[in-house]
Amino acid sequence: MGTWAMTDLIRCRWVGEDPIYIAYHDQEWGVPIRDSRELWEMLMLEGFQAGLSWITVLKRREGFRAAFKGFEPEVVARFDEADVERLMGDAGIIRARAKIEATIGNARAYLAMREKGEDFSAFAWGMVGGKPIDEGGVASRSSTPLSEAMSKALKQRGFKFVGPTIVYAWMQAVGMVNDHAPDCFCRRKPV
Repeated sequence: MGTWAMTDLIRCRWVGEDPIYIAYHDQEWGVPIRDSRELWEMLMLEGFQAGLSWITVLKRREGFRAAFKGFEPEVVARFDEADVERLMGDAGIIRARAKIEATIGNARAYLAMREKGEDFSAFAWGMVGGKPIDEGGVASRSSTPLSEAMSKALKQRGFKFVGPTIVYAWMQAVGMVNDHAPDCFCRRKPV
């Protein structure tokens, strides 16, 4: 970063002043993730964010990781009603029964894809042609025809809480879409 202070950098306007948000934006948001399990974890977290702010999820991310056993699909897929009740009592996460149950079902959908020979990362990145799409820094949109197609494909595979808006936010977060503002210092980072 040279002699510039972290506060001197121009960032996407949604970042604000929260140090957690700043670190997330500067180090994670928009950086391509290719690992299937990590992609699945981020999609699950985006699902929990629905109707809330992303900072709410970020502040509980470690709690989510502990509660969902590192977001290992093989483990989460075996969760039962007792686990749902345990999670409903866990103040370290967002306690929404439908989202918890969807995450368990989505672990099973993820594993079903793998059992059929369909790698989650190859599927997701295949939908964007294998490389990040440059959307010109228009991060204010909530969905695109591509996020609608990805949402539909995920739902066909049994996923829940994967509507086009959630999917688009996920695509931005995991670097499938480069939506950093045109003047954001991260926009110029090589991917």
